[in-house]
Amino acid sequence: MREPFGSKSAIVTLIALTLAVFSYVTTESLPIGLLPLIAKDLGTSASAVGLLVTGYGLIVVVVSLPLTRLTRRLPRRRLLCVLLGVFVVANCLSAVTWNYWLLMGARMVTALSQALFWAVVTPAAAGLFRAEVRGRAVSILYAGASAGALAGIPTGTWLGQQTNWRLAFVALSGLGLLVLGTVAAVLPNTPPGRGAADRGNAPDRGRYLSIVATTAIAITGAFTAFTYISPFLTGVSGFAESSIGPLLLARGIAGLAGVFAVGYLIDRHGWLTMTGLIGLQVLALAGQYAFGASQLATVIMISLSGFTLAGLTAALGWRVLVYAPGESDMASAGTSTAFNMGITAGAFFGSVLLPGPGPRSTALAGALLSLAALAIVLAEPVFSSRRKAAPATADEPLPEVTRVT
Repeated sequence: MREPFGSKSAIVTLIALTLAVFSYVTTESLPIGLLPLIAKDLGTSASAVGLLVTGYGLIVVVVSLPLTRLTRRLPRRRLLCVLLGVFVVANCLSAVTWNYWLLMGARMVTALSQALFWAVVTPAAAGLFRAEVRGRAVSILYAGASAGALAGIPTGTWLGQQTNWRLAFVALSGLGLLVLGTVAAVLPNTPPGRGAADRGNAPDRGRYLSIVATTAIAITGAFTAFTYISPFLTGVSGFAESSIGPLLLARGIAGLAGVFAVGYLIDRHGWLTMTGLIGLQVLALAGQYAFGASQLATVIMISLSGFTLAGLTAALGWRVLVYAPGESDMASAGTSTAFNMGITAGAFFGSVLLPGPGPRSTALAGALLSLAALAIVLAEPVFSSRRKAAPATADEPLPEVTRVT
């Protein structure tokens, strides 16, 4: 009798990979919460510690595609074990460094492993499950990212404040070691190119390129507003600084709900789900701009934007596996690069707007960029490379690919 979702070993592996996602997301942004402690201990400035996060993100953008191309012939279990091993060692090095530049070096090594990790983890997790439930599996995987922002970073910050900032990195290293052991024990040792999700179910270069463009523009819009949400909340909505933490917590909870909502919809309504999420992001950011002076409306709008951003992340990860025109790893690396470019561009656009038009303008700019992304995703069926062979539909069937070996 077939399991309703997946075998026990597949579920255990999925949980381990979700914890790996949680660990990487927490590690990437943890210096933000520990910024004053690190700066004081290493005798450097707060802005220098901030570069530990900025530099990390730039490494992910630059090396994702080249590293994925270089390693695409390696068995996925071995590759993931190596990446998790690098994660464990680099976080240990972060914990014992005695100056800023050694910490920066350890962070950059971690970033190298994360760049490749994002390219391989989604196909690895999806390949454990049947085609009709892969969207749900991917949504669970990306719940690890939402949980990292919601619980991992605050917990790591609290641990560092109560003890020492170095202990937070030791704890992450320990969690990574647990994940490494689990992955090594239960992830199937599938030869390269033979996994169930190693290629798209319905390869379509036109749709894939549309998804990449949608990703870059939608994420730029989201982060143009979100990067500077604190000055918006205090300067436009009139919240006290002490309220920012609870408000971001509410936004994080809404994001986690968005991931699970996508899990129930994405397998059957991929294009519609993605289109709906971007449409909701337009409404959320436009509402934040229009009603920002109302505290109640602001809480609703930032929660809605948290719901849409987290849900969109999961939807993008799944749809790439459907329409990847070649290897899924390379396709995932492409959207990962677009996603991180969107984060960087959004932060840049917001920084330009903040000193001039002010924090309220970041929400308007984010809404306009999201509207452009909505136009692209609405036109996606028209861009389909399969239109000449058969009429393009909004949601094409997702057949299980059978390979003759």
